[in-house]
Amino acid sequence: MKQAMKKAILAGALVGLTVAGPALAAGEASKSGVRKPADKAAGKPAEKLAASGARQPVARTELSKTASPAKGKQAKGATNPPRQQAAIVGETARKPLRKVSMADVDPGRLALYSASALVIDQETGRELLEKQADVVVPIASISKLMTAMVVLDAGLDANELVHISEDDVDTLKGTRSRIPVGTAMTRQTAMLLALMSSENRAANALGRHYPGGMPAFVRAMNAKARELGMRSSRFEEPTGLSSNNVSTAHDLARMVAAAANYAVIRELSTTDEATIELNGRLQQFRNTNALVRNDNWEIGVSKTGYISEAGRCLVMQARVADKPVVIVLLDSTGKMTRVGDAMRIKRWMESAGTDNGRRHA
Repeated sequence: MKQAMKKAILAGALVGLTVAGPALAAGEASKSGVRKPADKAAGKPAEKLAASGARQPVARTELSKTASPAKGKQAKGATNPPRQQAAIVGETARKPLRKVSMADVDPGRLALYSASALVIDQETGRELLEKQADVVVPIASISKLMTAMVVLDAGLDANELVHISEDDVDTLKGTRSRIPVGTAMTRQTAMLLALMSSENRAANALGRHYPGGMPAFVRAMNAKARELGMRSSRFEEPTGLSSNNVSTAHDLARMVAAAANYAVIRELSTTDEATIELNGRLQQFRNTNALVRNDNWEIGVSKTGYISEAGRCLVMQARVADKPVVIVLLDSTGKMTRVGDAMRIKRWMESAGTDNGRRHA
């Protein structure tokens, strides 16, 4: 009886679905786990943010990631321009989990607290889990992944200065920012702050400094969405503060999978923290997704989002139970439930790899 109870508990609280999404760029998703790009040539300064996604240095910025034996990454280093520092702590290989067969789990037994949810196996394009994945909803700062792709596609100079002006102040929601008006930073630093810390002024400035200004930038965002097959998506501005930036979980899975092809986005969106000098003062910024600091996660792309109309949102490209997957969680009801949902999905997938191939009842 106790044995049966243990098995029932182990199998409990799970649900499943899938959507087609492109896999990581060649060499980026291996069976051993999601790897950070190793495509930097030491001593060779990068002049542009190429569309291919080669990582560029962050001016006067010190990046740091928590060392962990669980993520399977290797130490990296690159020579940066003068007065610039970038260091990422090397990590040892992670013990791989058994290959998952999703036929071994019952998707109907996973309870999620996000209104929309989607998990896609990038190797097969199969939906592993789905919940209201075609409902059009505001997406908040998840928009910033599209902002980054548009900037990178334009091949703009990574070290060109971007100036924060009154035009970048949020008058729509009245959100605060730690970046004062008048601040000048490199385009690379602005992108780091937009992706890692979801700084709205940095994201808006990236749009204003696009060739043709903000109108051209928004047109490019919507053109990119059409290119990716995001038929139910619309973008009005680069930050996500507008509730008119809308999409579906299915569309966002396409966007996240596409963003995973950019080494810059992979690197900056999963950076744990960074010390940046702004106007002569050093400031510490952290990633808005606490899971990037969790040793049990291998995350390739990350972005959080929140406005009242969108609720708490989280999208990730990650390796879970030795599978590259895209996870989309939208309109989560509580402050921590999007993280809780992600953890429940992870345990649900891993249970298929530890149950000796038995289907859950």
